[in-house]
Amino acid sequence: MRQQLGSGKTTVLVERIINKIINDNIDIDKILIVTFTNAAASEMRERILDALYKKIDENPNDIRIQKQITLLNKANISTIHSFCLEIIKNNFFEIGISPNFRIGDTSEIEILKQETLEEVFEELYEKEDTDFLNLVNMYGGYRDDEELKNLIMQIYNFSRKCTFSY
Repeated sequence: MRQQLGSGKTTVLVERIINKIINDNIDIDKILIVTFTNAAASEMRERILDALYKKIDENPNDIRIQKQITLLNKANISTIHSFCLEIIKNNFFEIGISPNFRIGDTSEIEILKQETLEEVFEELYEKEDTDFLNLVNMYGGYRDDEELKNLIMQIYNFSRKCTFSY
């Protein structure tokens, strides 16, 4: 069985981080390292630790490298989502949200989307918005507006999967 090899991005990034630590005298806990997955963040931490141990093997009396191993526990190596969440938790008062906020799970978010859609439809029905009523007549079902709501959710879900470049 042949093992699939990556393009070497992690290796290059680890080398650059080690270079910053050794040549530029930057402590590892002063560097922000973000990844897309928790697994990648864990792998990055492990590879940096391995690289630091190799440097200690080369120079066992280097106190600075020894310090970096200790600082690695405090290093900002996480997913972009975890990093952003940490910023929000540390600055909730600056952005005017409750300190008890939390991230909703998938089912909660789905319920909120449906409730929001219902509220928007109700508001537009109450206003008797002509454009909206024409849209319901054109894309809604024979008896109700569920087909239009489903279409809106399909467009929403599709748009979340698309990437746009400007």
